Amino acid sequence: MTLTFYKYQGTGNDFVMVDNREEFFPKKDIKLIAFLCDRKFGIGADGLILLEKDTTSDFKMVYYNADGNPSTMCGNGGRCLVAFAKFIGMIKDETSFMAIDGIHKASINGEIVSLQMQDVEKIDEKPKYSFLDTGSPHHVQLVEGLANLNVAKEGAKLRYGIYGETGSNINFVEQSAPTVFNVRTYERGVENETLSCGTGVTAVALAMFQIGKVASNSITINTPGGNLHVDFEKNGTGFKKIMLIGPAKQVFKGTIEC
Repeated sequence: MTLTFYKYQGTGNDFVMVDNREEFFPKKDIKLIAFLCDRKFGIGADGLILLEKDTTSDFKMVYYNADGNPSTMCGNGGRCLVAFAKFIGMIKDETSFMAIDGIHKASINGEIVSLQMQDVEKIDEKPKYSFLDTGSPHHVQLVEGLANLNVAKEGAKLRYGIYGETGSNINFVEQSAPTVFNVRTYERGVENETLSCGTGVTAVALAMFQIGKVASNSITINTPGGNLHVDFEKNGTGFKKIMLIGPAKQVFKGTIEC
């Protein structure tokens, strides 16, 4: 099969994007998806996203981790998919699409995509970390010396040591200004540090507000791949109207024999 694909990135979180409205892609072929995401033998990406037709919204997002397995919601992937949908003429400046965790609304202005995440009902506060689900499970932990932390090593310890085979994404956080936090994330499925994680950035912003590290409901998160912004409203024990905002860019288009 000759596959036409597009490569997108959102703050360094990169994805192989495939227009699968005609449903030709072999979605159960884990080895193929892992090959396409492989940085040495394939295209190279943190994940693969299929854009498909949907009966209740503009399109559907089907997301796979780099290991080839279907996964939970990916915030940066969702933002990149909105940019891709506009590029191929499916949408204009506003849209709604179906993902594994339900309908998401989004808007696009140039390269900036604002994606509404699902409401978060609660955050579990532990003595040394917080845990919450922002479409994917996230462990959020404050650290000192973030720049020198071995994220791959320490993230793997927590990912398997606390959460077992099912796992969780692990976010290490350091505050740099009253409303600004630096974040590095270990992603399950990739099983390594990624340059950015949209659901992780969202989780960090909410967790830092919840534990009183910030009073503002508009927070800037610096990742190794760039800056993202999270806006939200407190809603009882949880949060609503959560917006993940940042750039999404097409890197290149190509074909590959597979």
